Amino acid sequence: MEAAGQVGSQFWRLNNLYHVVDEHGADVLFKMRPSQEKFFNEFWYFNVVLKARQLGFTTLIDLMALDFALFKQNFTSVIIAETKEKAADIFSAKVVHPYECLPKELREWCPVVQHSQDGELHFKNGSCVKVMVSARSGTCQFLHVSEYGPVCAKSPKKAEEILTGSFPAVHDGSFCFVESTAMGNNGHFYDIVQRAKGKKLAGRPLDRRDFKLHFFPWHEDKKYVANPANVTITTRLLEYFDKLYSLHGIELTEQQMAWYAIQEDIYHEKMKQEYPSYVDEAFEVVQDGSYYGKAFQKIYAEDRICNIPVDDALPVYTAWDLGMSDETSIWFFQFYGKEIRVVDFYSNNGEGLAHYINVLRDKGYRYGRHFAPHDIAVRELSTGVSRLETARKLGIEFDRIPTNVDLMGGIENVREMLGYCYFDEKRTAEGRNALEAYKKEWDEKHACYKSHPLHDWSSHAADSFRTMAQAWKLGKVNTQNERVVIRSKGGLKRI
Repeated sequence: MEAAGQVGSQFWRLNNLYHVVDEHGADVLFKMRPSQEKFFNEFWYFNVVLKARQLGFTTLIDLMALDFALFKQNFTSVIIAETKEKAADIFSAKVVHPYECLPKELREWCPVVQHSQDGELHFKNGSCVKVMVSARSGTCQFLHVSEYGPVCAKSPKKAEEILTGSFPAVHDGSFCFVESTAMGNNGHFYDIVQRAKGKKLAGRPLDRRDFKLHFFPWHEDKKYVANPANVTITTRLLEYFDKLYSLHGIELTEQQMAWYAIQEDIYHEKMKQEYPSYVDEAFEVVQDGSYYGKAFQKIYAEDRICNIPVDDALPVYTAWDLGMSDETSIWFFQFYGKEIRVVDFYSNNGEGLAHYINVLRDKGYRYGRHFAPHDIAVRELSTGVSRLETARKLGIEFDRIPTNVDLMGGIENVREMLGYCYFDEKRTAEGRNALEAYKKEWDEKHACYKSHPLHDWSSHAADSFRTMAQAWKLGKVNTQNERVVIRSKGGLKRI
């Protein structure tokens, strides 16, 4: 085992043994870049990598997967790719090619005993590397989930399978790597990053199955510079760079500013996703397929998420989506001229109407009208009584809104209404997250979005908001002079 003795350091092996195909299509000997070397020196058992484009973390992690399998006995490395096509590319370019380019002595020392076209490479030492789109069975000592952000955004079922089947398959004390660019501020990848960021900020020690956050912003890479001589930097970008310095302590050179201006002209609104300057910025980008993402981008830019006191001089209108066994969501609005103040949000599941009416009463607002979708008048088979009648007996009179007539028209009404909305930062946080997450269903077979919404956790909040948008469009809200009271007993009534 003379060869093994010569290559006892994994850092040395990774920088001296493996050939990869670079971005220009050339076969080159892999050498760690500064950001890759920093990551290699700091990686933990469970790792989440939020990255800018073209920093090479997928390549490094996959070479580590191969290296562990070659130099450890009975070691299983699993790589999960976003699609079958990407899995095939990773297997060919980042597993098979680097192995086949190893010195002959090393390949003879640890030969391949099985090369599967399904993406598996088995070695004589009992180890293997598997590249696939899921890993539900068996255990492994090394797991790499590539581009988990897009998986969570486009394929929630696949993300759930990875969450419940792949992560638990990692043997205790082994290694897990989740790396991705961001894609929207919801989903499991977003949750992992936020939890890891929270522990990092709090300085809390990590358990071996806690994710450690590794963030690599574009401005830390020395290659992201350009000659500023022929680059015009807009006032908007100068203000952005000023905020980076004043709010986050990020000081850029003129060369970095010039590079950023050039790239933003290419990527436009995707720039913050592909080349984030700080962690939270990566998740501010409009998610592909999102119905209301662009409207919220404007809301954020105009600082329309703030502290909004409930004005006792104005009535509070509510809009509902009433699930049977599903979730029930309620939005609370006040109207003043063209200004729409979204002051509160509440949701729950498994509760009857009486629970939600008590919630309204406990909040103590002075209510105007209560809007519900058309199907509230449908009689339940078990009782022969509609929820409209049940609510009336409990003291609340609903106005029925025809939300079933034109779904896409209702979505357009929401987009228009959002242009006038101000949201209370704390009380509406849960509902806002749902509105931003509301998106078209992804068609796995044809790799495109379908023409209808995905029914998931965000649907109920989006549907109840659409109920209000329909009522607003129909002129059913009063912007002034309507005075109301709430009765502590005998229900909720307007006077």
